[in-house]
Amino acid sequence: MAANPLLPTPEQFNHLVLARRSIQPVQFEPGRVIPDDMVLQLLENANWAPTHKRTEPWRFVVFKGEGLKRLAEFQSGLYRAQAGELVDEKKAQKLAQNPLLASHVIAIGMKRHHILPEIEEVEAVACAVQNLHLSAVAYGLGGYWGSGGITYVEEAKPFFGLGPDDKLLGFFYLGYVAQLPGRNLRKPIEEKVSWVRD
Repeated sequence: MAANPLLPTPEQFNHLVLARRSIQPVQFEPGRVIPDDMVLQLLENANWAPTHKRTEPWRFVVFKGEGLKRLAEFQSGLYRAQAGELVDEKKAQKLAQNPLLASHVIAIGMKRHHILPEIEEVEAVACAVQNLHLSAVAYGLGGYWGSGGITYVEEAKPFFGLGPDDKLLGFFYLGYVAQLPGRNLRKPIEEKVSWVRD
């Protein structure tokens, strides 16, 4: 059977997977902006994730330019309001600064469909984010899925167009890589696999 010339070779795909890293916003090139059509292509690739009953539960809100400032102000302000006297000033500053280090920040939402268990919808969104992340690597971009800060705060949902039954699952930071990460390590797969042969 002839190889499909439109598909990467197995070696190319293996290299892509092994090259994927979480690139923190502080590792991005300051001020360098990714073209919007490239970001849209990454999201188009995300849109082709597997989805049980074709619910396609992923929802994305893309912040760029002045939108990054709005996101930074909103999340640091909400964190301060929620924390009250227990506010961690370092965390508040990070929430206010990290979005400004990125070219784009994509809020990751899950639109709940009650025909499926919630976990299946979360799993579908995670697959979409993996498509997004691998696509970013293929385009020579850095990406980071962060789920801290205001991610699981109920009061954050309306800002991202999410309803009470929906979930905010974090933020995907995108930028050009200024500082390459170190070597990524994994324990051997043999430690995590068992075979049932007979």
